[in-house]
Amino acid sequence: MAVFDLSLHQLHQYQGVNPRPADFDTYWARTLDEVGALGVSYELEPEAFPAPGVRCDHLYFTGLGGARIHGKLLRPERIEGRLPAVCVFHGYHHFCGSWFERLPFVYSGMVVLALDTRGQGGCSEDVSCGGDTETLYGQILRGTSCTDPEALLYRSIYADCVQAVRILKSMPFVDEARIGLTGNSQGGGLSVACAALEPVQRIAVIYPFLSDFKRVWEMDLCNASNAYRQFWWHFRKKDPFHQREDELWERLGYIDIQHHAPHIQAKVLWFTGMMDQICPPSTQFAAYNKISSEKEMRILPDYGHEMDMFPFVDDLIYRFLREL
Repeated sequence: MAVFDLSLHQLHQYQGVNPRPADFDTYWARTLDEVGALGVSYELEPEAFPAPGVRCDHLYFTGLGGARIHGKLLRPERIEGRLPAVCVFHGYHHFCGSWFERLPFVYSGMVVLALDTRGQGGCSEDVSCGGDTETLYGQILRGTSCTDPEALLYRSIYADCVQAVRILKSMPFVDEARIGLTGNSQGGGLSVACAALEPVQRIAVIYPFLSDFKRVWEMDLCNASNAYRQFWWHFRKKDPFHQREDELWERLGYIDIQHHAPHIQAKVLWFTGMMDQICPPSTQFAAYNKISSEKEMRILPDYGHEMDMFPFVDDLIYRFLREL
């Protein structure tokens, strides 16, 4: 097996290098209190998508800061009792996807909510930039220059995910004891953070993003893609002598999914490509190794950050979540 990161033996022992803030738990407890105060109100707008036996709706709710958050809700037209449900989170810069790609779960008798992340390729607002829906770059660092750590944009994004799952659980046709989360890259990271902040039963993730930020910097991978290039620009333009570097990693520790991972209670299925230079294996193991619930990692030795090329993964995730 080709190796550009740590050896597999080392990866299984690796615990990450990005610091965890001392008040991490109280920070997120305050955030969850804010989410709780927002309640589970939502609006539905029907979409006339030609899928026989399936009802499709645009779902909207108000998140932290008054942002209007959008998702796509799909469910069988005829429902008896309560159904299991899946919440889908998308990759960085992307959007919640097409109605078509969510149909397999619905035709197997499940409810699906696919969420648009704030300010990315979908319709959810980024109120930190005047309500714009296309503030694609620099989102990881958004809020790190503020004195208040609660200004972090990803704090609000994680809160949106929690609120979406709580809304899903509140629906009269959803069995709140059979909830699954899934996503790749950023969507995988959001699944990990959300499962730690709001109890669910299963999560299926592919090479999660948003883990062990300092490790990516130390590996000199910040120019490998747009995902982490903002770190490179930050130091060049705002902190060229790295006088505040420790402060930056500490602040990002609030949204580092490796620090959320110990709180996960769900059953976990995790896919990792050993040649991934965007979300390096060590950053993924930093989070995975801290999960104490039932878990399995499927390793693809010859693959990188290439969702379309991961063989059979969709089938495996489908089977895993169908067991809810």
